[in-house]
Amino acid sequence: MPYAELGRTGLTVGRIVLGTMNFGPATDERDSGEIMDAALDAGINLFDTANVYGRSQLTGAGARGDTEELVGRWLAGGDRRERVVLATKVYGSWGDWPNSGGLSARHIRRACEDSLRRLGTDHIDVYQMHHIDRRVPWEEIWQAMDLLVAQGKVLYVGSSNFAGWHIAQAQEAAARRSSLGLVSEQCLYNLAQRAAEAEVLPAAQAYGLGVIPWSPLHGGVLGGVLEKERAGGRHRSAGDRAAGEVAERREQIQAYEELCAKIGTPPGEVALAWLLTRPGVTGPIVGPRTRDQLDSALRATSVELSPETLAELDRIFPGPGPAPESFAW
Repeated sequence: MPYAELGRTGLTVGRIVLGTMNFGPATDERDSGEIMDAALDAGINLFDTANVYGRSQLTGAGARGDTEELVGRWLAGGDRRERVVLATKVYGSWGDWPNSGGLSARHIRRACEDSLRRLGTDHIDVYQMHHIDRRVPWEEIWQAMDLLVAQGKVLYVGSSNFAGWHIAQAQEAAARRSSLGLVSEQCLYNLAQRAAEAEVLPAAQAYGLGVIPWSPLHGGVLGGVLEKERAGGRHRSAGDRAAGEVAERREQIQAYEELCAKIGTPPGEVALAWLLTRPGVTGPIVGPRTRDQLDSALRATSVELSPETLAELDRIFPGPGPAPESFAW
């Protein structure tokens, strides 16, 4: 497993990040444990979860918080907690009452305590804001986060789904408090969805944040979906979004899968390997439902894409270009 520092910090993490969103709703506890064991044995050390994970988007089964509890039970074994860099998130609402979600100081404090209890640990290594909260001033957010850091309950703070200017706002407000500020940004970023390249990635690089892309296979669209379709498979994603993507972008996906066949590398591994070549990317989050899916993600770290292949990927899935040059004279 290759490693990198997370942004400008001294925290060393594997270049593949284990996402746990499927643990509980889609993958039972025994299989989830086996996947986490295999990931740790392979050198993956950054495990990502969220306080709201646990309820299936497809069936409605489970409850928010179930995934953190499952991960917490697994962490209790042996020296796992010492070896894992544990990341979770705060923002999602837990009810209809006021202050049950968002990034108010009150909710940040309570959500952190609840996550610590469910995870069975005394600290969170990377505590991430799951979404921007436009109602709350940054001074309040950083006061709450800095207190958690001072108490030893949180080591680093990250963001997720922020625009580039949100990252700038957050970092400038943190600098006024002489705080470390954000160390990472989780964003939607993959070959088929490259909007983050315009401003989110440049902002993250300018402020020293590590980028952790989520949905690296774009809901399975970049995982050989047409080949599986021909074999009688189906598009498996929440709300069947993948089926709509395939219908809209079939020619692109066909060209992509033909290129992958030409170079002899499975499409899912090419998609992950491409992300590992992108400037500023620490490592993509993979959310395996099975051990085979984890093994495929691990193989991606050994895939080397030639300049010719990278150029062809850019032709098939063009990016937005740099800002502001891409939309200004």
